[in-house]
Amino acid sequence: MVERNDKGQIVNRDDAGRSRRSWVDYSSVGLVFPVSIAVGFGMGYMLDRWLRTAPIFTILFVLYGVAAGFVNLFKVSRRHEK
Repeated sequence: MVERNDKGQIVNRDDAGRSRRSWVDYSSVGLVFPVSIAVGFGMGYMLDRWLRTAPIFTILFVLYGVAAGFVNLFKVSRRHEK
């Protein structure tokens, strides 16, 4: 949809909405990435305390959290390639 804004400039509303949506999606990656790592750390730490093991589960679940963050990043970037 093409419209004129308050200054008389022609603006394509679809492009503006798409740009805003991609900005929000990419900023959510900045939040999801550390949260997934923190959740993985918390789960691994609790398992290590409960099972009285060395930091095996903490390391394993942190790696799962990093992998989950990258999967989310790839999903968002693939969505915006189209």
